[in-house]
Parts: sequence; C-alpha cells; structure tokens
Amino acid sequence: MNLIALLIGLFIERIATQLFHLRELRWLDHVMDWGFSQGRRFPRMPALIPVVLLTVLLVLPVVLVIYGLGGTLLGYRMDVDFRVFYLILAVIVLFFSLGPKDIGEEVDEYCRALEAGDEEEILHTAKAIIEDDVPEDPMERAGRVEEAVCVRANNRLFAVIFWFILGGPLAAWAYRVTDLIRRRAVFNDARAENDGGYTARVHAAATQLHGIVAWIPARLTAAGYAAAGHFDDAIAALRAPTEGKEDTLADHSDRLLARVGAAALALQDQPDEDFVARGIRGAHAASQLVFRLLVIAAVLIAAMTLYGLTQ
Repeated sequence: MNLIALLIGLFIERIATQLFHLRELRWLDHVMDWGFSQGRRFPRMPALIPVVLLTVLLVLPVVLVIYGLGGTLLGYRMDVDFRVFYLILAVIVLFFSLGPKDIGEEVDEYCRALEAGDEEEILHTAKAIIEDDVPEDPMERAGRVEEAVCVRANNRLFAVIFWFILGGPLAAWAYRVTDLIRRRAVFNDARAENDGGYTARVHAAATQLHGIVAWIPARLTAAGYAAAGHFDDAIAALRAPTEGKEDTLADHSDRLLARVGAAALALQDQPDEDFVARGIRGAHAASQLVFRLLVIAAVLIAAMTLYGLTQ
C-alpha cells in the first residue's frame, strides 16, 4: 500500500507544481517559536529535549489520523474498508513531506536569471538553492550551486522517499518535521540578540536531530548519484572522505553529497565558455542527475510493487 501511495504521490508531485506554495507551512512557525520558548523556562535542560518534544507534537496529528483509520502506526495492518482512505492520507502526507520547493524549478529560475544578466536575481535564486552565503566569484558560485542541487535533492526528495518506504507516511512526515524545525531554528539564530546563546543551542540541537535522520538516506543518495552519473569518478569520491573531525553529522552528509554529486557530473571545461554558459550548463547537469536518479528510484519502486512487496 505504501509503495502504491508513493508512486501516486511522486506523479502528483510532478504535475501539481502550482500547489507547491502550500507546502511552505508558514503557519507552523508560530507553533515552533512557542515550542522553542518553552525551553527557556529550564535553562539547564539540554536543548535537544524541547526540539524532540516539539517534533513529537507536530507528528502527533498524523498519528491520531492513522489510528482513526483503524490501522497501525506504520500502516502495515488495517481493515479493508479503510485502505482507500489510508491511501488518500498517505498521498496527501507525502505531498506535504516533499519539498517544500521543487529543485528543478529553482534551477530553471537561476538559469533564467543568468541568461538575463540580472545580478540581483542571480544572487537571490542562487541563495535559495545554496541556502547559505553566495560566493562573489561567478565560477565558484557555479560550482556551489551544482553541489547544492545534489545536497538539497536528498533533503527535499530522496530522504523523504527513503523514510516513506521504510515507515510509511508517519515516518516521512516525521522527517519533514525535523527539517522544518531545523530551518526555523536557523532563522531564529540568525536574528537572535543577547539571549545567552539559547537560540544557538537550539539551532545545534535541531541540526543534530535532522542530521541523525538524514544520515542513512544521504549515503544511499550518494551511491545513487554514482549509478545515475559518472560511476568511476563518483565511486572514487565516495571512498575518499575529506570531512573534518569537528564537522557535525549533518556537515558530513552534506559534504559527502556535494563531493559525490560533483564527481558524478564529471563536467569538463570547454574552450571559450564564459561564466554564464558554465553556470547554466552545470546547473542543468545537476538537475538532470537528480532527475535520472528519481527515475531509477521510481522504476525500483514500481518493480517492488509489481512483485508484491507492498505493505
């Protein structure tokens, strides 16, 4: 059942681009801010505790709905009469667990900005992909965008697919919740002033929790890039870690995905190619790599479904 829901959900995700703005879930920002503020009452309490409790709070509605449909938490057993309702629920939850934005659309916006020569829009669209400061050097920026596409694809797409296969809509939504909390914690930390370092601790705790649940999917996605791209270079990059000892778990995963993804692209410099052409070519190549891996994943899921490995 979960695999069928996954195939339907991925198909809808490809055609319902006009609904992507609904996945930003801005109204949850107030809930997360409230949850963070509760931890201030207990300054000696580890920041990971309010982060975990907030995660449980945001996952609880999906738990209650699944129980209300007469199934188990993971949806492995349920009455026949409720299977259709569970399928609809699973597709809806999957839709809101993916994204929030489509990486392919962001790449297209970035490439259009490059073609138009709109420097302000270039920086804006590049920052949306990189989710960090954008390098001033155009060639360095092009490389960072290519790597970021490979990293964001795991966070927004492949990790969600992994957890959906493993634990159904509940696990996929739980993964997305950890990312929502991480994003809000990053935003709050950037704006915090004189709070005794509390928001920084919450930021670190939220990043740690998300890094834990993203660790396995990141390595599977990296292996997938090798299968979907230049295999030899990607495998060499996969076997040659360069992470520092002080890097967090999330840093390790991001660096791995960036390194292997860039190696899988295996882009060669072309004569007389300016930074605009290089940026467009690299961004499109990274987007196509992600799409090829998605096709491979969809074929594998379809094969598992046909062979009766559904829940």
